[in-house]
Amino acid sequence: MLGLAILLGYEFIGYIARHFLGIPLPANVIGLILLAISLFCGWVKLEWIEKSADFLLKHFMIFFAPTIVGTIAFFARIGDEWVAISLSMVGSAIAVLLLTGWSTSWFAGKEETK
Repeated sequence: MLGLAILLGYEFIGYIARHFLGIPLPANVIGLILLAISLFCGWVKLEWIEKSADFLLKHFMIFFAPTIVGTIAFFARIGDEWVAISLSMVGSAIAVLLLTGWSTSWFAGKEETK
C-alpha cells in the first residue's frame, strides 16, 4: 500500500503543480517527472514502489479497455477512412524510425570524436 500511496501522491502533486503553476504539461507527466527526479536523488527508494508498479504494469491492458470500446463506436468512420488512417500510421512510423536512426547516428558520431 505504501507504493501505491507514493505513486498516487506524485500524481496528485502533478495535478497541484499544473493547476497552480500553469505548467503546460499533463499533470500525470509532471508527477512522473517528479517521481523520476525523486528516484534519481534517492528521496524515494525503488523498493518502496516496485511491487505496486509491477502490479499496475501487469494489469495495464485493463486501463485501455475503455479506449478500445470507444474505438468500436467509430467503426463505420474508421472503415470509411481506412486508407488515410493506414497511410498516416505507416508514414508516422517510418518518420519516427528514420529520425531515431539519424539522431542515434549523429549522437554516436559526436561521442566518437571526444
